[in-house]
Amino acid sequence: MKAVALTQYLPVENPESFLDVELPKPVASGRDPLVAVKAVSVNPVDTKVRSPKDKIETAPRVLGWDASGVVEAVGPDVTLFKVGDEVYYAGDITRSGSDAQFQLVDERIVGVKPKSLGFAEAAALPLTTITAYEAFFDRLGISRAGASKGQSVLIIGAGGGVGSIGIQLAKAAGLVVIATASRPETTSWVEALGADHVVNHREPMVEQVRALGFQHVDHIAIFNDMRHWETAVELIRPQGGIVTIDDTNLPMPMEGMKMKAASLHWEFMFARAMHQTPDMIEQHKLLTHVAKEIDAGRIRTTLDQVLSPINAANLREAHRLIETGAAKGKIVVEGWG
Repeated sequence: MKAVALTQYLPVENPESFLDVELPKPVASGRDPLVAVKAVSVNPVDTKVRSPKDKIETAPRVLGWDASGVVEAVGPDVTLFKVGDEVYYAGDITRSGSDAQFQLVDERIVGVKPKSLGFAEAAALPLTTITAYEAFFDRLGISRAGASKGQSVLIIGAGGGVGSIGIQLAKAAGLVVIATASRPETTSWVEALGADHVVNHREPMVEQVRALGFQHVDHIAIFNDMRHWETAVELIRPQGGIVTIDDTNLPMPMEGMKMKAASLHWEFMFARAMHQTPDMIEQHKLLTHVAKEIDAGRIRTTLDQVLSPINAANLREAHRLIETGAAKGKIVVEGWG
């Protein structure tokens, strides 16, 4: 099968950073469907894994943790899918990735693809959807069913992939969304996705949020980086919660959190698959739920740009665009040449 892989960890400008290769086609076993990959999405995690380091792979390593495709075969223990089903998923960072024509993935972290979306539109969603969904509903304890209606959430870094779906999930749950964006195009983007208010995270945010009439906010999601930690601590309400997806070496003073009895949550969407947690199937359930919301017209894809076909050159370009830090929504690479 065709695949895009690496053997060295190089700057994306280096033509050897990704290679077009031929690999053996995997065989379905256990709880794994074998998926014929139709489109893949690129996330910051891809660029972090590929980033330069002193390591040589003895066999080509396939990256990629966002895909949509069609079930080609199923392992003997698969019960959730059959051959021909259209699916979307983020996969497992400890296994071979989705930048290949065929991929094995545990059925418990695979969702039924939205029927109303094409493969590129669907591939834009899984990793960021799981991340935002778990951040809001599993970590912060926001009610998906509407019991948290009227509460406020500040989404820092709302124009990126996680923030783009996060705005929509929060609005669907009835929250008032304060989104951050720093450029005219990302401001327009987050407004179109349903943000109630927009503030600039490159300028002091406490004053901006309070000028909107919010002394504190009920929930805060840091979906870019932890430079905004002290701002988040100042703005979170007493007994509120902050969730972040960024690991950091920056100082994180905790006195303000203690004085407010506020909580801090880490979200890492690969945790369930990496540790084989008993509730792994929750990712199947949430992806299937969001697919139904999309088909009902309540949530839309966050796709912004499509490159084609899936090959080393286009994956290098997608990684380059992500590394600029200026991308909005999601970048997808579709089809095999």
